[in-house]
Amino acid sequence: MSQLLISSDELAQCAHTAQILDCRAKLGDPGWGQMVFEQGHIAQAQYVNLDTMLSTAPNEHGRHPLPTQKQWLEQVRALGLRNDAQIVVYDDAGGCFAARAWWMLRWLGHANVAVLDGGLQQWSQTLQTGSATVPEPSAFTQQRSLTRLYDSDQVLAAIQQPIATRPRLVDARSHERFAGTEEPIDAVAGHIPSAVCLPFNANLDATGKFKTPAALAEQFASISAAEDVVCYCGSGVTATHNILAARIAGLPEPALYADSWSGWITDPNRPFETLDIS
Repeated sequence: MSQLLISSDELAQCAHTAQILDCRAKLGDPGWGQMVFEQGHIAQAQYVNLDTMLSTAPNEHGRHPLPTQKQWLEQVRALGLRNDAQIVVYDDAGGCFAARAWWMLRWLGHANVAVLDGGLQQWSQTLQTGSATVPEPSAFTQQRSLTRLYDSDQVLAAIQQPIATRPRLVDARSHERFAGTEEPIDAVAGHIPSAVCLPFNANLDATGKFKTPAALAEQFASISAAEDVVCYCGSGVTATHNILAARIAGLPEPALYADSWSGWITDPNRPFETLDIS
């Protein structure tokens, strides 16, 4: 199995050969990531923008729609990424943005991609400042996808199946957003019927690193027996954190419902639920 996480010490040993992507982002502020990248980043890293490279403009597929595979392949080539390279992705938010890039590279069939465990906070070496050097475009070729996607019609069909056979939906948002008691971002509060809530930030320990495989396996025990698992969140970003955590736990890779909650609610005919926790 390809390495899922890489420590800062391991990255320091292979930084001269690895290809590194800085995935830092702040929701609602598309220019923030580039700004902090120029203030300091791991040497030789390239910056990838959540809103313009890992997503397309908001539409009926939610706040962070996936680009097409062709569009993403063009971005990968423009970044100079190679099929034979170990790629390392990092952020400063526990991996929630880096996991999106990890998933998308696997979407193109690239297995040798790892998330920097603990993020930039774990990196003790001197940071490089300024813009990245523009790389030579690569001839990266798409391979068989290592991931799976669900669209809204498939999710709707899934929740209409008998309970015993339907895929298990996992929501990565907070319990408050899942319950519908708090919704700071989207126009409708609640969750997709039959989903369970496993907030992505529970995948991390007190240091901001991923919990051990055993701890994550225990955390995901409620879905471990499901024949199929589909992860979603607000816009298809932090859901990939749960997919990564499930893999670390030794579980089969869940599918991603990329449109997620923000895409689901664009059609008022799609059902949703809230929880009465009074």
